[in-house]
Amino acid sequence: MIDYLYEWASLLGRWLHLITGIAWIGASFYFVWLDDSLLPPKRKELIDAGVGGEVWAVHGGGFYNAQKYKIAPAELPEPLHWFYWEAYTTWLSGFFLLCLLYFGQAEIYLIDPSVMLLSKPVAIGIALAFLAGGWLIYDALCRVFFRRSERALGLLVATMLAVVAWALCHLYGGRGAYILYGAVIGTIMVANVFFVIIPGQREMVRAKAQGRPLDPVHGLRGKQRSVHNTYFTLPVLFVMISNHYALTYGAKWNWLVLIAMSLAGAAIRTWFVMRHKAHERGGRTSRVPLALGVVVLAGVIAALAPRSGTSTQNTAHDSTTAAQRFAAVQAIVNQRCVTCHAPTPSFAGFAAPPKGVLLDTPEHLLAHAAAMRTQLATRMMPIGNITQMTDAERETVLAWLRDGAPR
Repeated sequence: MIDYLYEWASLLGRWLHLITGIAWIGASFYFVWLDDSLLPPKRKELIDAGVGGEVWAVHGGGFYNAQKYKIAPAELPEPLHWFYWEAYTTWLSGFFLLCLLYFGQAEIYLIDPSVMLLSKPVAIGIALAFLAGGWLIYDALCRVFFRRSERALGLLVATMLAVVAWALCHLYGGRGAYILYGAVIGTIMVANVFFVIIPGQREMVRAKAQGRPLDPVHGLRGKQRSVHNTYFTLPVLFVMISNHYALTYGAKWNWLVLIAMSLAGAAIRTWFVMRHKAHERGGRTSRVPLALGVVVLAGVIAALAPRSGTSTQNTAHDSTTAAQRFAAVQAIVNQRCVTCHAPTPSFAGFAAPPKGVLLDTPEHLLAHAAAMRTQLATRMMPIGNITQMTDAERETVLAWLRDGAPR
């Protein structure tokens, strides 16, 4: 019953995380587009009212006119809509999942003894330190370089995240390392909202309500962090789906793959942001960021392409030898894999077979042969090697798979 409720907690947590994440990222994308698409107003009454830019749009059968004031309107409107609960709920639901899966079952999803032998409390403590430390270092960099060099700040933040990727992949199993990397960036994003963007907006509203002059620094700092958040989104989204693709987090140089995918995502997002301001360049947008992102993705795909190899075992073509090999493979799978990949898993913590993959019968085993090769070659399965599959057993199954899974 506990495993059953655990599955529901995981399902509902993921669903909430996805829903709120869509709402947050959608709002972020929209407001970045809106801010970059504003045109100077032409009507005198708008200019006199302090409107700095406006944009017209059509959607859902209606026309919309969005306006942005240089500082603030003459009178505060009622109601005034805020956007922050999407961010907070996304982080809270994500942290819930992190605790439920990667901390609660750290020995399965986080710790990999072949990478570094860590106790569960130490592994969790280090992970929490990365979440807090990532924000503190990033925030310090932003404060030091505010109104100085955005390019230098961008390079330093990118370097910091590259170091985080390298460190996490040398401390934890690939799957856990990737998720923690995403959690570090997600924490930076929501902390930007909680500690910088919303407080700055509240101060602007208070100043306006009290008749005090508005300090433009709050708007400038908030916009800087909002722009940073939009560049973080594609790397975070990649991490959110990465646990389905062992060829990335299970690669030998998985930290380089993570850095490259983050770079590609940020570059592609940069191109989209640049397109928002194409009207300032006569409708032209440089394709360099897009090309960079595509080239990096192509490089990762080429680097991770499977290499042809020959079996270290003698390949037999007669049915007797093939049957014997299949029986040996099935015995290994039954001992090392079926404890989880069965209709009713016997391994504690699993109420259902992971991803619905069943390996308990010859038919199920053959049906998943191609996927097994990737999972075994990247050493991602058994997850955390919780069933203690030996290297000799792994090679026996891989050799059988390379030879076409003869039966």
